[in-house]
Amino acid sequence: MKRTLVIGDIHGGLRALHQVLERANVAKSDTLIFLGDYVDGWSQSPQVIDLLLDLQKQQNCVFIRGNHDELLLNWLTNNNENIDESMWFKHGGEATITAYDKVSEATRDKHIEFLQSLEDYYLDDENRLFVHAGFTNMNGVLYEYFPKLFYWDRTLWETALALDTTIEKTSFLYPRRLTLYNEIYIGHTPVTRIEQTIPIQKACVWNIDTGAAFMGPLTIFDVDSKAFWQSEPLHNLYFDEKGRN
Repeated sequence: MKRTLVIGDIHGGLRALHQVLERANVAKSDTLIFLGDYVDGWSQSPQVIDLLLDLQKQQNCVFIRGNHDELLLNWLTNNNENIDESMWFKHGGEATITAYDKVSEATRDKHIEFLQSLEDYYLDDENRLFVHAGFTNMNGVLYEYFPKLFYWDRTLWETALALDTTIEKTSFLYPRRLTLYNEIYIGHTPVTRIEQTIPIQKACVWNIDTGAAFMGPLTIFDVDSKAFWQSEPLHNLYFDEKGRN
């Protein structure tokens, strides 16, 4: 049976990615949708991208752009004026730069090509939206004035999280952005901020970032059955590293 599986923010955690792919018993017939932030945090960001490139050869994959992926692309292409390096270092960039010291020029070029190919969002045939962070235009992603918000916005999740559940969806008070798509799958803002480590649904928004950059697990989620599989918490897999903690 073909499945559509969505994977949350990986942040350089190759060991966790291997675990969830194995635990979900991923088959070549499955479609894999990655929500971005493949890098920054744990020590294996280059190896994560290598694995994603291998998976792309075996089965249907959709790769969404995360804000950390954009930061790495800017650094690899020497577009450093768009990077606050001190801030990037504090949020996982230092581990990525250290890891790329051991990467060949040819591999760097392949990774640049991969990072340039990432999609801002993916909208499937069932009106399900997959995006790293969110969007702000009240008419939807096709009308977004500021594309960087696809991988930087937090207001979509904050709106869903704060929504009064007694408000009817037909009410003029109901946020329009939450009426446009049947479901929206995001990462970017870890649910560990609300003291959770499993995928959380608020209104039509599913947040799949279960804190892999910090002390949470990585999650892979079946969008049809709502079943999910998780890795060990990443600080247990990388016990001698800090990640983004």
